[in-house]
Amino acid sequence: MRYKQLSNDLYINNRKNFTKHMKPGGLAIFVSNDIMPTSADGHLPFKQASDIFHLSGVDQEESVLVMFPDSHLEKHREILFLKETNEEIAIWEGAKLNKEQAFGVSGVRTVYWKSQMERILHALLAEASCIYLNSNEHTRAHIDVETQEIRFSKHIRKTYPHYHYERCAPIMHRIRSVKANEEIEQMQQACNITKDGFERVLKFVKPGVMEYEIEAEFAHEFLRQGSRGFAYTPIIASGFNACVLHYIENDAQCNAGDVILMDVGAEYGNYAADMTRCIPVSGKFTDRQKDVYNAVLSVMKDASNLLRPGVSLHEYHKQVGDLMTEQLLNLKLIDRHDVEKQNPDWPAYKKYFMHGTSHFIGIDVHDVGPWHEPIQEGNVFTVEPGIYIREENLGIRLENDIVIQQDGYRDLMGHIPLEADEIEDLMN
Repeated sequence: MRYKQLSNDLYINNRKNFTKHMKPGGLAIFVSNDIMPTSADGHLPFKQASDIFHLSGVDQEESVLVMFPDSHLEKHREILFLKETNEEIAIWEGAKLNKEQAFGVSGVRTVYWKSQMERILHALLAEASCIYLNSNEHTRAHIDVETQEIRFSKHIRKTYPHYHYERCAPIMHRIRSVKANEEIEQMQQACNITKDGFERVLKFVKPGVMEYEIEAEFAHEFLRQGSRGFAYTPIIASGFNACVLHYIENDAQCNAGDVILMDVGAEYGNYAADMTRCIPVSGKFTDRQKDVYNAVLSVMKDASNLLRPGVSLHEYHKQVGDLMTEQLLNLKLIDRHDVEKQNPDWPAYKKYFMHGTSHFIGIDVHDVGPWHEPIQEGNVFTVEPGIYIREENLGIRLENDIVIQQDGYRDLMGHIPLEADEIEDLMN
């Protein structure tokens, strides 16, 4: 295991948080992700499904978690079904969790092999009044393949057509959005690794380097420190490329006078960091570049102070829009007439700042959470304003990850260089 595992007390508590939202007689089932094939006999590295990981800490394929708090047998109120390990698997793939190890990781006392699942589940469902099935209900999810989760749901609905079915996702969105202290410390480690990668890059960048060489410097540092790599596909965008919001080719040369926008974050223990920094290729910003940089930084700082328990995310984004409008007026990118005649559904500032400012972050970089409810203590958000001036080949975005606290916030990236002058000093 590359990463330091969290205590099974965390997963025990997470399961308690889930089951207290279940209806009487409910039985909930969570399955692991597939190992995704590429071609020939190749496959992608395994990435565990976020929800079963959140509830069990089990980080291997072919795992199933069943929670049935009203079972008449206490030992069947929580069950893990695992892929049975054997000597051949141990030789070719490495040994999988045995039953004792699975209990140590998850705190689930009853562990069966997956080959026993159909028989045991059939007996449990005779007691159940409804079945909770999980699905990916992230607001931005686009699923073009039939996942293990989808296949399993189809199988259960076909086998047990007369049951009443409930959704796990609304409960998971609620409980995953409030992070425990252990989770926050795991995210802090991901941010610490990201910091070291960034400082490595500050010493490396000079005119003529390729974007993918910068990507490689980050990857080296991330892997060296026990991360499995990037928490998401990195953006290393120099010059005009920084004005393409989801630029991921990272194949251009970095030229003197340009600014490089780097949106990167390390993964650690399945938790994500999400950082954006902008640096001058030549080691010094022009006056115009610095003015735009400082405008974005000002919005970032003010936006961070707006995130408080009880605040509506919808109202927060409107307030950030007002902050950005003032900065764009100061930069003379828009004028008062633009603001007076703006379409309320697409304000004038959207010409240069067209994306949202904050999203939940945690096990997933775009983590789940109740967008329609007020912010809570323990939520973790990114803060990432940006200004993109295509006609000037200049895109500036700055991003930190912050934990909402009762009396303010904790910046998990507050130790990562951010001020323009500090960036220049470190590069020179």
